[in-house]
Amino acid sequence: MPDGLWWLPSLLVFGAAAAALVGGVLGFRRLGTKRERAALDDGRALEVRAKGLIVQADTAVREADREVAFAEAQFGAATARDVRDALATARARLREAFLLQQRLDDAHVATAAERRNWSSRIVDLCESALHAIGEADAALAARRRAERGAGADLPALREDAERLASRRAGASAALDRLGTRFATSALGTAHAASARVDSALAEATAALDDAERRLARSEPAADVVAVVADRLDRASRDLADLEGVELELAAAQSDAVGEAASLDAELAAARAERDEQDDADSAAALGAAIGAASAVIAARAEVAGDPFAERDRLRAARDRLEVARAAARNAQGRLDGARGALGGAIAIAERQARVARAAIERGGPRVGADARTRLAEAERQLVIARQEPDPVAALDAARRATSRASDAEALAAFDTMGGPR
Repeated sequence: MPDGLWWLPSLLVFGAAAAALVGGVLGFRRLGTKRERAALDDGRALEVRAKGLIVQADTAVREADREVAFAEAQFGAATARDVRDALATARARLREAFLLQQRLDDAHVATAAERRNWSSRIVDLCESALHAIGEADAALAARRRAERGAGADLPALREDAERLASRRAGASAALDRLGTRFATSALGTAHAASARVDSALAEATAALDDAERRLARSEPAADVVAVVADRLDRASRDLADLEGVELELAAAQSDAVGEAASLDAELAAARAERDEQDDADSAAALGAAIGAASAVIAARAEVAGDPFAERDRLRAARDRLEVARAAARNAQGRLDGARGALGGAIAIAERQARVARAAIERGGPRVGADARTRLAEAERQLVIARQEPDPVAALDAARRATSRASDAEALAAFDTMGGPR
């Protein structure tokens, strides 16, 4: 190859590389275009669904608008407020869906991903609007069913009111009869229930009359009928309590007899425990509790007309006596335990004192004042332990004697080995 054409091979190489690069770029662009076109084709089904939902939501909003007017005319503005609120929410979502659909129609250069996101948002908005309107329609339909059933329920509710009034008369006669046998305090709950029954029946009767007038004028009456049912339920519950008071009084009388018998048995056991007490303070405390419980037994006649109060007083007295007995038993247990351990504790203290005394004698003058002082204190505590009449205090003294004697032995050993004094 002539020297003047030395650059030709390089030109061929670079030209081939450039051609390959251009071909690759064009190929990638054609591949991207194919993929974008395929994605657009796949998203068209979602766009079709979004358009169908827009039609459904727009139709539902228009129908709901007419339904609001009907509901206000039938039930009033307060009842129709929920439907109006749901309609406002649905309208706002439908407006946003229309804007997104307009963007889809105008955006010829939008990517497949953008169109898919807009379509998904339209679907969500329309479904949400349809759901809100559906819930409001269901509530309104339930209200209409209640109104249709209100007239049918009134005769049965009137019969219930009359039946409860008849039961109330019988319960009132029984309450008057109980008033001749029991104190007013025993019948306080019953009188309160009686007053609640009278109030509920009066409110139910007034509401029944109001509901009948409303139905005669073709006005909504479901809310008033619901009030009637509620008041009759309350009257029925309170009337059941009123009718059961005689059985409750009989049960309280029986419980009071049982509590009195149990308290008598507790008093007998408490007196025996008091006589066996070694600790004077514990015996005095138990004696005071016995006196208080005995006073409750003696005063039973004062509350004979109120079985509830009598039962509760006896039960409280028994509880207080049980607490006092437990405290006395604990005190006696401490004394018995200390008395049982005292002999061994004194023996240990004496043995430790002998060991300490021997250690001091072996050390002679090398043992300082600290060890001798500890031994003297141990011997003093031993004297207290032998002479103290209180077993608990004596046991504590014996244990202190053992501790001081141990200290004395250790100090004596330290001094004997030449420790600094």
